[in-house]
Amino acid sequence: MTESPLTQEIPLTPQKRWRAYWVCVAVAALTILDLSKVNVALPSIEEAFGSTSTELQLIVSGYVLTFGLTLVPAGRVGDQRSRRNLFVIGLTLFTITSLACAVAPNSAVLLVARLLQGVAAGIQMPQVIGLIQQLFQGPERGKAFGLFGATIGIATAFGPTLGGLAIAIGGPEDGWRGIFWMNVPLSIVAIVFALRLIPETRTRSSRPLSLDPIGVLLFGVTVVALMWPFLFTTGSPSDNPDRWWLLVVFVLGVTGFIAWERHYAASGRHPLVPLSLFSVSSFRNGTVLASVFFAAMPSSFLLTTLYLQHGLGIAPVFAGMVSIGYALMSAVSSWMGGNLVNRLGRPLVVWGLAILLAGTGLLVLAALVTPPAMTPWAMAAAMVIGGFGTGLVISPNQTLTLTDIPVKQGGLAGSVGQLGQRIGTAVGTAVTLSLFYSTIYRENGSEEGADLGVYHDAYGVGMLAVAIFVAVALAVGIADLGARRRQRRSLA
Repeated sequence: MTESPLTQEIPLTPQKRWRAYWVCVAVAALTILDLSKVNVALPSIEEAFGSTSTELQLIVSGYVLTFGLTLVPAGRVGDQRSRRNLFVIGLTLFTITSLACAVAPNSAVLLVARLLQGVAAGIQMPQVIGLIQQLFQGPERGKAFGLFGATIGIATAFGPTLGGLAIAIGGPEDGWRGIFWMNVPLSIVAIVFALRLIPETRTRSSRPLSLDPIGVLLFGVTVVALMWPFLFTTGSPSDNPDRWWLLVVFVLGVTGFIAWERHYAASGRHPLVPLSLFSVSSFRNGTVLASVFFAAMPSSFLLTTLYLQHGLGIAPVFAGMVSIGYALMSAVSSWMGGNLVNRLGRPLVVWGLAILLAGTGLLVLAALVTPPAMTPWAMAAAMVIGGFGTGLVISPNQTLTLTDIPVKQGGLAGSVGQLGQRIGTAVGTAVTLSLFYSTIYRENGSEEGADLGVYHDAYGVGMLAVAIFVAVALAVGIADLGARRRQRRSLA
């Protein structure tokens, strides 16, 4: 079997490594922001263009879909060639597509730009994970992933606030454009710093790029077939039930993909996704845990924002501000987790999930039993507790997941993990939103004119699903903890 070009050692001082790191992490945060801040802009986009509900759904879900589709092939290419060059290419495309979104004259142009923006995000994100994996070793890697998790947590939580603020400044009709305009100067600055501060990570290679084209095709069909029915689930009676037949295509696709990848590897070539990655229990368990975790958290933010805006009538910018405490606390605990993970290991993640589960329960309690005037404040306080738990999960789990993965496969392994997170987000959002809206339709007959009691029930039912996702992640964490302890005993 021919070997991929070896990863070049990076002779950098600690100062230069951290400068390169912060460029990567800032761009990752910018990418994640676009997953959440656009949600609050949908009413403004509908008012500006008269968009249909399907078009609005595609503007959000299309970004997630193309993001997920691009991750693994881009991670594969980055591991074989220059992660730095791919990072800059993805960032440049992200800048151009953000500009196209900002000036879009109609919803069709906006939709195409959003699809391409997702491709750009999928190109650059695996390079971030691969570069962190390569730039840092040992305890320093835990610290790096801790700060990475803090930054991602802040970006996720602040997304709705930034989106609401842009609408408040720009007005209800064109304020949504500011959500995309803010990406342009930030991305241009990031490109300049990337070219100056991010090192080359590979020696030049004359060997042809190994892409496994049939594997890429089967992978694309499988991902689309899995994500599509969930991305187009809203809970409305108008949802097309035929979309669930695509899950049959998914089963066929994943079966064909696994068979092909095994055949491709047996022939002495490098498959798109080396299935041996999943034989590494730390990677497998960590990826499953992260996927289920990300089914819960973005859904929790979305349901809370919907409840505050529609149930309590709070403006988008103020509804988004309820999560500020969550963002700040998750940043603090992510930094703590990054420093502690090499000493405490998986128990740190288990405790974080237990705290998050308690915070989720308190969040629902605050929504259901407090007077409406006090509800936002009570929910903000509950989110502080949830944020502390979240910070002990994201970055420590990332570190533990990649601990046993060779550095030369860091980009690919990271992109598989990111794909799991995107699929988790799609599935979690579909499940929780459908429960939320179907409860409203069942109790009120339509979304319009529902009273606070109806929104209480809808929020409670939706958040019950969030709590179940967190509980499943906790069960995976406990199972992984047990497996690690048995492994240590067998080696003793």
